[in-house]
Amino acid sequence: MKLKYIVAGLLAAASFSAFAGDQTLNIVADGKTHVFTADIGDGILSGGHDLITLGNLGAGTYKIGLTVSGQNLSFNDVTSNLNGQHGHAIEFDGLEFFGVKYNGVGPFVLDLAGTAYSGAGYSGTYNVSAVPEPETYGMLLGGLALMGVVARRKAKKSA
Repeated sequence: MKLKYIVAGLLAAASFSAFAGDQTLNIVADGKTHVFTADIGDGILSGGHDLITLGNLGAGTYKIGLTVSGQNLSFNDVTSNLNGQHGHAIEFDGLEFFGVKYNGVGPFVLDLAGTAYSGAGYSGTYNVSAVPEPETYGMLLGGLALMGVVARRKAKKSA
């Protein structure tokens, strides 16, 4: 029983231990919200860009939501993008990307562009969930239809 709590604690700590500033975050399409941060010493927006790769995705269709906010910096919402989709500026020098869909095996790439000032830092959250394939919906509808046929036959027998 204790081992289960230890493993859960290690997994939770791993999801909070990622630091931004040209890095790769290994993600799981679990639909949960995960956190990443960039500290002053990480070379924030050096050269005007930070590339954050959200990797470890298998083949399939995914939907991602991502929000980044910071202090002592300004993001360029025209140049910043997540797999080519531009973000929307939000309060407190932040960006948000919602409803980005991706098909394939490669990673999501977040390109943050902007200017960092003395004492800059940012943090963000992301949520990735797998989008069911059309075949999954077909199987669901087929199963429901079969259950309806069985229920109707039972009702006719008992009447």
